[in-house]
Amino acid sequence: MESEQRRVDRRRFLRQTAAGAVAGIAASQLAAFAEPPDPGAVRSYNPGMEYRPLGKTGLFLSAVCLGGHWKRVDRVVPSAFQPGSWLDTNLDDEGFQRNRADVVSRCIEHGINYIDACVSAEVMAYSRALRGRREAVYLGFSWAEEEMRNEDFRTEAALLGSLDKGLRAAELDYVDLWRITMHEQSSRHTDAEVEEMMKALAKAKEQGKARFAGFSSHDRPHIKKLIEQYPDVVDAVCTPYTANSKELPQDSLFGAVREHRVGVIGIKPFASGSLFANDAEPSDENSERARLAIRYILANDAITAPIPGLAEPSQVDNVVLAVQERRKLDMAEQARLKDATAEMTANLPEDYQWLRDWEWV
Repeated sequence: MESEQRRVDRRRFLRQTAAGAVAGIAASQLAAFAEPPDPGAVRSYNPGMEYRPLGKTGLFLSAVCLGGHWKRVDRVVPSAFQPGSWLDTNLDDEGFQRNRADVVSRCIEHGINYIDACVSAEVMAYSRALRGRREAVYLGFSWAEEEMRNEDFRTEAALLGSLDKGLRAAELDYVDLWRITMHEQSSRHTDAEVEEMMKALAKAKEQGKARFAGFSSHDRPHIKKLIEQYPDVVDAVCTPYTANSKELPQDSLFGAVREHRVGVIGIKPFASGSLFANDAEPSDENSERARLAIRYILANDAITAPIPGLAEPSQVDNVVLAVQERRKLDMAEQARLKDATAEMTANLPEDYQWLRDWEWV
């Protein structure tokens, strides 16, 4: 059987050969495979994957990672969802468990080494999928139902209690990144509440329950303020960045990100599926749109990794291909992505209209 290393080398050779045949494409436009200082210390390292530093943590994450949301997994496993939304997933459904285990396995095979779990169901599903191979990936953790969006969990003690509860329930000894979920407009929190949150994050790191710490917010000015105010606590942030987002020429969030070496986990890369045509039905067109979006997002060197939710192993293969393809979009690709993002903006559901405000970051 052909070795994984040989397959990787062959794919790289074919990519390089094809790239050389395209007139006018400079070598500098090809995806750069960043080599960590010590590849042996990177979980699930694969020479066919690009790795980026998670800010100042010393961790290198794959350039695309696995987001916790599985909003369309019912198309693959019809029995997975209870009546209602994806948050009502039957975690004990055998088909769902097999699906998540298969997706995680394919991620690990390709060198994808970070999973972001935002709510309790995600924590439980992915901790189960990682049994026996916990050290293969870095795990981002949030028990969102009992964090800052819940007024009963806005003190240091309550937040630490929620972390302990989640660790026990998921049978985890620690998490790599505790990224507390704040209000989407996190400036709604008082300064005193934010201080309590930061104390909880710092204490969790001190206790070894979380190796690194951060938060999730959709409030750009407030994210910038917290990074500048708590540089010794905040290691990473989870925040939206879509195929239509662009960095502000001045006073951008990314100025603070670069100055304080904070990792950025990019959520909503496909705008909750609004990027795709025909209700996100599988097609060559939608696969290309996904790859164009990933390539576009990774052109911003301040983004550690986008974290799309992936419903099946073939979608893992597709986003990995995006990392391996030429980074800079040619003019025809730019035009196709521009048309796709115009459709994306027009198709945003009512509860995602706020993404219109994420054009300039």
